[in-house]
Amino acid sequence: MPDHSHLHEDCLKHETGQNFWDRFVTPVAINCVCGAKPFARQRQRIVADAEGIVLELGLGTGLNLPFYNADKVQKVVGIDPGVSLLKKAGKKIQAAPFEVEVLCESAEDMPLESNMFDSVMVTYTFCSIPDAQAALAEVRRVLKPSGRLFFCEHGLSDNPSTAKWQNRLNSPWHFIAGGCNINRDVTSMVKAAGFGLESHENFTLEKTPAVLGYHHFGTARPR
Repeated sequence: MPDHSHLHEDCLKHETGQNFWDRFVTPVAINCVCGAKPFARQRQRIVADAEGIVLELGLGTGLNLPFYNADKVQKVVGIDPGVSLLKKAGKKIQAAPFEVEVLCESAEDMPLESNMFDSVMVTYTFCSIPDAQAALAEVRRVLKPSGRLFFCEHGLSDNPSTAKWQNRLNSPWHFIAGGCNINRDVTSMVKAAGFGLESHENFTLEKTPAVLGYHHFGTARPR
């Protein structure tokens, strides 16, 4: 199997522009929090259903790679602007029983052909994309008409009290958590981008504060 774990020179240029916090603190924090068991269980639930040629937004440290079904997945293309995160994904990429291609690019403007993916996987990523609606428009462009979007995200609660606190805390949380937002209505964003929900759940993750653990989980197809 080809070695796809290397990072291109243009990726390394991204890293030189990062500050100390983004290069060394944020990757460790994200890997620890997003790799915790409650979150891992949700990843496993949704990632196993992807098939064909898969685009994963926010590949990060490769936490989803062990959960793909090698009998159903032909290739995974991971896109992430965070080179410090991607460098931590090397071992998981090498261990994957399918081809993995890594692009250090923004989800809002992907250098990919239209209608080329069977599945798009997004887990705990829409919260930190600066322009999530632009990213969803790109997802719809690169996804085949018969393809599916899989999403597992924390976001805005349907409980008014929880939502109020999410709105209050979002600015300080955004500052300390690497650009993460806790008050995005992911389900509404997906529908507004031209997708029809195929399956959908909302729930608060176990052993997690409601402001951080309210989940939007499901699949959607282009309308």
